[in-house]
Amino acid sequence: MGKIKILLVAMPSIHFFRWIENLEHSSFELYWFDVLDKGYFKTQTTITQFTHWKKRKFPYIKGEYLLSKKFPKFYNFIKPYLEVSENEALANLIKRIDPDVVHSFEMQSCSYPILKTMNKFLDLKWVYSCWGSDLFFYRTIETHNLKIKAVLNRINYLHADCLRDLKIARALGFKGMSLEVIPGGGGYDINYMSKFKEPLKNRRIILIKGYQHHFGRALSVIKAIASIDSVKQYEVIVFGATTSVVNYIKDKKLKIKVFRTGELTHEEVIKLMGQSLIYIGNSLSDGLPNTLLEAIVMGAFPIQSSPGGVTEEIIEHNKNGLLITDPEDINSIKVLIMSCLQDKDLINYANKINKEFALKRLDHMQIRQRIISIYKDL
Repeated sequence: MGKIKILLVAMPSIHFFRWIENLEHSSFELYWFDVLDKGYFKTQTTITQFTHWKKRKFPYIKGEYLLSKKFPKFYNFIKPYLEVSENEALANLIKRIDPDVVHSFEMQSCSYPILKTMNKFLDLKWVYSCWGSDLFFYRTIETHNLKIKAVLNRINYLHADCLRDLKIARALGFKGMSLEVIPGGGGYDINYMSKFKEPLKNRRIILIKGYQHHFGRALSVIKAIASIDSVKQYEVIVFGATTSVVNYIKDKKLKIKVFRTGELTHEEVIKLMGQSLIYIGNSLSDGLPNTLLEAIVMGAFPIQSSPGGVTEEIIEHNKNGLLITDPEDINSIKVLIMSCLQDKDLINYANKINKEFALKRLDHMQIRQRIISIYKDL
């Protein structure tokens, strides 16, 4: 029997790259179809990349970009006549490499666009990894709900980073096999990351994830922080800050250090977490946030929103962290932060619990074996 051929359909992201790192020393043949066609990426993993597939069938039409923005439905209808579509490119790849399984990461950009082709190859196994708000949020929008159900009706195997999304998938009609819950980016090299961890007694940073957009609600946290006098004893740092967050902090002249989105490398964020006493993440919709898991690994006390109860799968309120029940309620967030700052015993106790949890559930070596088993057991 030859090597198992896995065709991975994904956009270039740190979570995807970390996932495939788990497959580096496996016996699989790996192929990557970049649905966004962003060009070649240097990876730590031996993988055949398919790029530069988005070729024009018809010369560019003046005003085409404006048309795509003003009339997206119509543009998407004519787009396959203008350029090679994801479905066409994937169909050619499948015929060319004859994979044993196709694995798509994320729903809206990586699974919708390939459904037509996957319905033509019904004997080909399809694994789908649910990311972030894929199901939890988009099921509430009628047009997306129909597309999600169509994809779930075709996929054979479903991987998610939380039990919440497995339950949602079943409610939406998924009848395939649910795989075990594994973090979306794979595990963490806890031994390597531990060298960046400061002792709790030396930590004076409150670290905030700075997303303020359709889902992110960093401003609620920043407004709460700004109203707490005892916070002056700490250094408040916001990372991944979007423009509205940067502008708010500047306009209000707040003593908060800000790093814009993309300004810090992933390792620099990890180092900051290792120096932070408290980490706060707040959003209206998400899966089990990778930044939350990283903060737990690095020993920061987590205060986190819990859309659809997702964070409750790993955080027990007032035991190993605090849960934000309303991401837009500034006063309740303020109360949580104040109670945390006044209870060092809680922080120390949570640190012990989370350290044990990270070793048991998040270590990259044991998760690597679980990821490899997914493909071997299909």
